[in-house]
Amino acid sequence: MESSLWLLLSLGVSVLSLLLLSRAAKRSSKSAGHQLPPGPTPLPVVGNLFELGDKPHRSLARLAKLYSPVMTLRLGQVTTVFVSSPEMAGEILQKNDAVLSSRWIPEAVRVLAHSEASMVWLPPCQRWRNLRRICKTQLFTAQRLDSYQSLRREKVQELMQYISDSTSKGLLVHVGRVAFSTTLNLISRTVFSVDLVDLYAESAQEFKQVVEGITEEAGRANLSDYFPLLAKLDPQGIRRRSTKYFKRLHDIFDEQIDRRLHRERDGTTARNDFLDELLEHQVQGDGTKFDRQALKSLFSDIFVAGSDTSSRTVEWAMAELLRNPRTMAKVREEIGRVIGFARAVEEADIGSLPYLQATVKETLRLHPPAPLLLPRLAEATVELHGYEIPEGTRVLINVWAIGRDSSAWTEPEEFLPERFLNSEVDFRGRDLELIPFGAGRRICPGLPLAYRMVHLMLASMLQRFEWRLPEGVEPGDLDMEEKFGLTLIMASPLKAMAVPTKCC
Repeated sequence: MESSLWLLLSLGVSVLSLLLLSRAAKRSSKSAGHQLPPGPTPLPVVGNLFELGDKPHRSLARLAKLYSPVMTLRLGQVTTVFVSSPEMAGEILQKNDAVLSSRWIPEAVRVLAHSEASMVWLPPCQRWRNLRRICKTQLFTAQRLDSYQSLRREKVQELMQYISDSTSKGLLVHVGRVAFSTTLNLISRTVFSVDLVDLYAESAQEFKQVVEGITEEAGRANLSDYFPLLAKLDPQGIRRRSTKYFKRLHDIFDEQIDRRLHRERDGTTARNDFLDELLEHQVQGDGTKFDRQALKSLFSDIFVAGSDTSSRTVEWAMAELLRNPRTMAKVREEIGRVIGFARAVEEADIGSLPYLQATVKETLRLHPPAPLLLPRLAEATVELHGYEIPEGTRVLINVWAIGRDSSAWTEPEEFLPERFLNSEVDFRGRDLELIPFGAGRRICPGLPLAYRMVHLMLASMLQRFEWRLPEGVEPGDLDMEEKFGLTLIMASPLKAMAVPTKCC
């Protein structure tokens, strides 16, 4: 999100025109007559925009303690309701899920008509249901995931080899970068039957920058989102930069689609991957067309969400373990005791590693991939805990705040995987105090793949190597600052030294 200073400068340039425009566009507020949740008093024109700061998930959590776990802010011309407790999240994701399942769409993802065909941003219409069904049946069922188990094993072994090569050269490992590249290649092999990046080449970092660019631009405080009349002006250049990032992705996808169509014309044997499946069923029974634009939007969803969230979780987990050496030792002890060091970790081993699983849960509690779940839009007026939320209101759930809610967690700021050892709490959408992937009908469909990949990567890295911080950096000095976007990024990417486990 933009810094407060930049936001101030941008608003200063726009405020005079907005004052004039507001007179011309003035009409009765949709909020009139409705008992909205409490919140800070808005300023003229800008509303509560200055309350957000450059880390809105933290600012909103602080404001929720002052006002209410369900809170109203006026952001520019837009009424927005924020929820910051498990109970209030249940009101949205369970009790009123049908009315609050539509999306509010940021300008940054409207570029190249992305949102018009995106599974992430479409409302819960027939096309959206069809996209979810295709992804779940072709990518994320237990049977499909089992069939790709050898591919995940292959990608993780390539990661282990890269780390080993880096170690032999005395190089630090860029944890987030290599986790991203590994996940990206797993997805690209599943979708296109090719590796899109080489772990040893700069192309991996370039692709990562494109994905990060998309999530950062979509998460910025965009004046066009708060003052819709400014959308065509694009005063901060967010639409222009987003177009550039999406265009780069679309060029990559066009190349893969063209190659596949060329192979088909030549009579080459099909590869039976996800692209083949989509090309074979370009028109579904309900009339949903998988034209090229639809394919590229769907692939953008899969690659951005799939590669970014899993790699972020691995990076944050490794950072917390390096900052908490005793916890690191406990995880490695469990792996050594249950699996040993003579063979590679298998996915079947994960169920026998409760402390590893607890470590992943604790990482997701403190560092959810998306600090704010993607914004929802009220399709009709709805009652929320005694308040009336008018039609058209934007609604966001502060997952970061829920994970640090002192009424739900003891010592909420501490990294304590032990809290999950005798607990049935899980992150699959049932337990509302831990919903990093959402819940209800819009829960992330890729969660089953993320679960397998995160645990397998993390367990393999901890089994094969001992991990140390760079020389001169103490655990208490590790920079854990965040950078806000649609996903929560480490402001200083994690670099660490890997030392091969002696008995390997």
